Amino acid sequence: MFNKIYKLIIAGLLFALAIWQFVEGNIGNGIFLLLLVGIFIFLYYKNEMILMAFLRLRKQDFEGAKKWLDKIKDPEKALVQKQQGYYWYLHGLMVSQTNITQAEKFFKRAVKLGLSMSQDLAMAKLNLAGIAMTKRRKREAQLLLQEAKKLDKHNMLDDQIKMMKQQMKKI
Repeated sequence: MFNKIYKLIIAGLLFALAIWQFVEGNIGNGIFLLLLVGIFIFLYYKNEMILMAFLRLRKQDFEGAKKWLDKIKDPEKALVQKQQGYYWYLHGLMVSQTNITQAEKFFKRAVKLGLSMSQDLAMAKLNLAGIAMTKRRKREAQLLLQEAKKLDKHNMLDDQIKMMKQQMKKI
């Protein structure tokens, strides 16, 4: 909704207003304004459009998620680096159903920019391994599967990794 710089400017102005309210003796107003500052700081690090897109993807609503992501016009200016990684990760998840070449570009870009959770990074590498396997690049797929296995600390992707290894034996 707001550019990342505007979020910080609004948070700074609200913080200054909260200090002024504390000085004036209006403690309740100051506390409320500090809560508003917290919301804008939270939204600086977690973009509201990406959060809504994740909620839509949870419901398997790819079109709704695409609508939310399309509201972000220029991701390099509107998002911090980790958010850009998630932006491209979500695009890769949505496009992987139809165009694997474009999905590969999106996933590689997401991995390059970085994802904050190792589980998401493992999922991105697992998708890249699947794409490499469909393009008959066995060695690259094996390396990506090993990296995904290392990143999957809670063994949530264990079944998918085993299934891919079984399919890789057929290549």
